[in-house]
Amino acid sequence: MLSVGRLLAAVRLLIERQVGLVWVGGEISGCTRAASGHWYFSLKDAEAQVRCVLFRTKAQGMPFALRDGLAVELRAVPTMYEARGEFQLNVETVRLAGMGVLYERFARLKARLEGAGWFAEARKRPLPAFPRAVGIVTSRRAAALRDVLTTLARRWPALRVVLYPAAVQGQDAAAELGAAIRTANARAEVDLLIVCRGGGSLEDLWAFNEEVLARAVHESGLPVVSGVGHETDFTICDFVADVRAPTPTAAAVLVTPDRPALGHRVEQLGGRLVRCAHHGYAVRAQRVDHAARRLVHPAARLARQAEHLDSLGLRLVRALHRTADLAASRARGLQGRFLRELRVPPPGARAIADARAALPRAARRMLDERQARLRALAQNLAHLNPSAVLERGYAIVTGPDGAIVQDSRQVAPGVEVRLALARGHADATITRTGESG
Repeated sequence: MLSVGRLLAAVRLLIERQVGLVWVGGEISGCTRAASGHWYFSLKDAEAQVRCVLFRTKAQGMPFALRDGLAVELRAVPTMYEARGEFQLNVETVRLAGMGVLYERFARLKARLEGAGWFAEARKRPLPAFPRAVGIVTSRRAAALRDVLTTLARRWPALRVVLYPAAVQGQDAAAELGAAIRTANARAEVDLLIVCRGGGSLEDLWAFNEEVLARAVHESGLPVVSGVGHETDFTICDFVADVRAPTPTAAAVLVTPDRPALGHRVEQLGGRLVRCAHHGYAVRAQRVDHAARRLVHPAARLARQAEHLDSLGLRLVRALHRTADLAASRARGLQGRFLRELRVPPPGARAIADARAALPRAARRMLDERQARLRALAQNLAHLNPSAVLERGYAIVTGPDGAIVQDSRQVAPGVEVRLALARGHADATITRTGESG
């Protein structure tokens, strides 16, 4: 006998192995999202319905939200939820019915171009504030063209508009739009481009999701404003363009200055200019008045300066007299002090006089002592003078090398020596040597 659990487990394995991963189409009913992020709903048609679960990890990055009544196509694994004994689908992928393929293509291209950096904010260029000419890439028969032209004429009548016609719907529309953008860049007669068309279904707007158009926008040297469809419509062209406008009319507003606002701003600046001019005039008028009050006739100014010069001269004379009087008074005081000092002997005058009298005697005594000592030293030096020895008949013998001979062993018979006498010298030859004794 099988238990319920083993039976349902066997059924689950059988279903998963026999059926496997399948695509199922139907309408969503009873859709709820749990706090965990998982989606729970039923997929039904006119004949039956089945419970479905879309786990949070599979639901991340889904381009649309699930809701009741939405016709979808599911890629799911049929299985059995054993805890309740219910048959259900574990959903892997969800796409809108009939348009699922287009949405998948859109999502894949968007992810690839975003990974390549085509949507990066760093590469998007600012629009010129005051364009001289604007190019429009759209169909001649598009209703969006009339809206754009009307808005441009109302906001900035002087703006020159150049139309680069191209189909905005159909099999070749993307290629025509890309060629029109390249033509505008080659002709270089406008400052920026508006790529636009009105709203429509996903199939109607599909030309703006093609890579050929995205590449043309990416490579454009002119800034590109994308105004495709309604505010809720998003295309690949919107992401690649430098600026995305929610509608074609909004694109026309983005590329043109606001003339009423500029007029108001000009009026404000004009008012400020007038006020600044009045203020400057008033300030300069005040300066002229002050200068006029200070203005004096040259003769009056010379007379006043002459009076001032006379006053300075008198002050100088008085200052000189006062300085001379002070100097004379000080000189008289110093003279009195000097005379008083001359009349009174200075302290220690007696000691100075005694020292003055004793100084010559001390000097003579010291000189006599130095002379006596010098004579004694001269006498001692005379005794040591070798010349005095020579005067007594002695001679100094030097060998061939000039050294003084003090020992008979320094010379040998036949050696020539020199004799230094008291007066002059003589040469001799040794005939015999011997020791004293």
